Amino acid sequence: ATDKTQSGSSNSRFFAMANPSSSPLPFQQGSSQHGSSSPAPGRIVPSSSPLHFGSTLGTPHGTPVRSRGELGSSDFREFDAGHGAGGSNEPRSTDGANPTSEGNALRRTLIWGTDVNTHETIERFKRFFNSFTDAQGQHKYQKLLEHVHITGTSSIDIDCSDLLDVDRVLYRQLVSFPQEVISAFDGALADLYAARFHDYPPLPLQARPFNLAQVSTMRQLNPEDIDQLVAIRGMVIRTSAIIPEPKQGFFQCSFCKFTVDVPIDHGRIFEPERCGGCNASKSMALVHNRCQFADKQMIKIQENPENVPDGQTPQTVFAFAFDEQVDGVLPGDRIELTGIYRAVSLRVMPRQRTIKAVFKTHIDVIHFKKTSTTRLLRDDEAAVVTDPAAEKEQEARLRELSQQPDIVDRLVRSLAPNIFEFDDVKRGVLCQLFGGVQKNFQDSARGRGRAEVHVLLCGDPGTSKSQLLQYAVNLASRGIYTSGRGSSSVGLTAYVTKDPETRQLVLESGALVLCDGGVCCIDEFDKMGDSTRSVLHEVMEQQTISVAKAGIICSLNARTCILAAANPQESKWNTDISIVDNIKLPPTLLSRFDLIYLILDKPDPAKDRRLARHLVALYHEEEVDDFEQPVPPALRAGELDRATLTAYISYARRHIHPVLTEDASRDLVSAYVEMRKIGAGQGTVSATPRQLESMIRLSEAHARMRFSSTVERVDVADAVSLMRAALQQAATDPRTGKIDLDLITTGTGMAARKRINDIARAVQDQAPKWKHGQTSFSNILQELSQIATMRVASEDLRGALEQLAVDGVIALSGPRPNPVVKFIRGQE
Repeated sequence: ATDKTQSGSSNSRFFAMANPSSSPLPFQQGSSQHGSSSPAPGRIVPSSSPLHFGSTLGTPHGTPVRSRGELGSSDFREFDAGHGAGGSNEPRSTDGANPTSEGNALRRTLIWGTDVNTHETIERFKRFFNSFTDAQGQHKYQKLLEHVHITGTSSIDIDCSDLLDVDRVLYRQLVSFPQEVISAFDGALADLYAARFHDYPPLPLQARPFNLAQVSTMRQLNPEDIDQLVAIRGMVIRTSAIIPEPKQGFFQCSFCKFTVDVPIDHGRIFEPERCGGCNASKSMALVHNRCQFADKQMIKIQENPENVPDGQTPQTVFAFAFDEQVDGVLPGDRIELTGIYRAVSLRVMPRQRTIKAVFKTHIDVIHFKKTSTTRLLRDDEAAVVTDPAAEKEQEARLRELSQQPDIVDRLVRSLAPNIFEFDDVKRGVLCQLFGGVQKNFQDSARGRGRAEVHVLLCGDPGTSKSQLLQYAVNLASRGIYTSGRGSSSVGLTAYVTKDPETRQLVLESGALVLCDGGVCCIDEFDKMGDSTRSVLHEVMEQQTISVAKAGIICSLNARTCILAAANPQESKWNTDISIVDNIKLPPTLLSRFDLIYLILDKPDPAKDRRLARHLVALYHEEEVDDFEQPVPPALRAGELDRATLTAYISYARRHIHPVLTEDASRDLVSAYVEMRKIGAGQGTVSATPRQLESMIRLSEAHARMRFSSTVERVDVADAVSLMRAALQQAATDPRTGKIDLDLITTGTGMAARKRINDIARAVQDQAPKWKHGQTSFSNILQELSQIATMRVASEDLRGALEQLAVDGVIALSGPRPNPVVKFIRGQE
């Protein structure tokens, strides 16, 4: 890295020509005057170039120009390539030497240190831009230029795969010398715009190449890649605040007040040695509030978890975004980054010029892109517009697909097609991916209403719970997979660390914050520690994380859906005890889940045979002829492919916001009242207001599946059936067979509480008969078994004794399995 960077700095790439008129790009020349921001004499400043130059410069038609911080310095030096007699490889100077002819000079002139001819590069790019056609025979980039003209945007994305197919030489030069070639692309775009619309754009157009043929991993970046165009994939884990990046310094003479603008060169600003007005030495002072600055942001990118080699930890890379790219990504986004790999020197001491032998590397961002089309888009994220016509065609195709009568069933079958059956569970996870509609109740002081759906899968091992979690995390726009034992409270929320650049305390986001707007999948939920599990209470209801650490007091957004999987404590589900006793989760946390599915592995010969055939078919490859392509099983069964499924869900989340109709509201009220009546007649609680809010969210999600702008009665019916199916499995008392939500909300059902109260009264009646006022737990159990008409369980007796101890009737001492029970006299 040291050798390459030093050689690059020695070249300096100053761009000077014998005659400014022979430059292929517009320029301005002249000496700096009082109050002027023109560059120094002999400098060629392309009007459409994204490189550093003064803000008062413009195109011949008065177009303002902007600098692009990601491309570095604007100073190039050209030299004669040596064609013809008398050719020389020395840099061309401006001291009165006239070229033989303008065209001949352009053909023989290259940028110093490269094989790039600016005029030839511009002409090659123009031919590619005007002649390239897509698979439908349409001029792709001409349409993008029209889109820029209509919308007023200032950047055009250039697909490098298209460039590679048309012009391999230009593609190689783009990858090897991006700073020079992209600058020429910007100038060509300005000329193409002016030729097409007979006017220059209000803002200079910027070319943003992406989709390189070779995508490197963070571990493959070497010193040979420095100053070249690279592409990497990863997940954003941190973004800094906006940093003011100086672009041009403003100096003023302390004696005569003569002013001059000095551009930044490779991050350094050179103070003028003498005043241009009074010729005084070292009299120029920097005026900070007259300097020009641009937006800059530091982004920390980490390797995707699935791409980390075995036995190694993820690596990170720092990137810097400029201008329009600032705030283009958020923590948790999975992106493909295209940029210029840079190496900068580090000083041993801040106040000394001595630098270290090892340079520090980073990437200057040119383009951001979503990693894959098989992931959902965020609600506030727009798809990358590569072809407006294709976007409209896709929207029409999705709208047509939503009008099919069996669209909901097709979506259910398309979700995790490799998992056999479990249609009810898939329907619930699908409602979670679509989500409800965001609501704001600020006027009524309620704050923000929760629109996210939380789902819990619990049951026997080997029932595809983890497989379903993996599918959901790979489908979500911002999905993170974690396990109960591998998570801590700070890992899920946020932790305080020192910034390596500023050495100040900063807040790093945890998994739940990184999943804001996505899905957080937690496996082995039952094995999570109590301190870790306690942070989920606020997240699952208020959708925020409150932090007060190291002087940092804030509330972070955590609008994430929780998809959790839990196994029973005894490795096999015990149907004789409740769900709370099986998975040992606190009732306050269980009650926050909208849907709780119980997945049991019950032997059934017919079902087992169908499952075995399904699994074998996943590994069995059918033999086909060379001229016949096998059809995927999902497409044969009528399901949607994964790209269509993600596009469908993303479009629904961004554009479909259904509202409740009058009929749907009445059906919701009636369904809630009916569910309450069932419990009231049996002395149990079968529904709470949380279940009503869950039904509203599920109804909105079902309406989104149909691309409906209103929630109809059919959506409410489907939501009620989902809710009843989940309650039938999770909230059924194993002793009575009745639905009792007290099992989830309090951990104890109504029948169990009545049984414990009866046992407590019986113990209190027998207490005065104890010898010496005390006895053992086993003796009480034996006495009650003799006088009771039904078998008394030890757990029920232990609950009754704990209740009496709280009331002050008895006192417990000794080991828990067989404690000594002492009757407190006077409390009969």
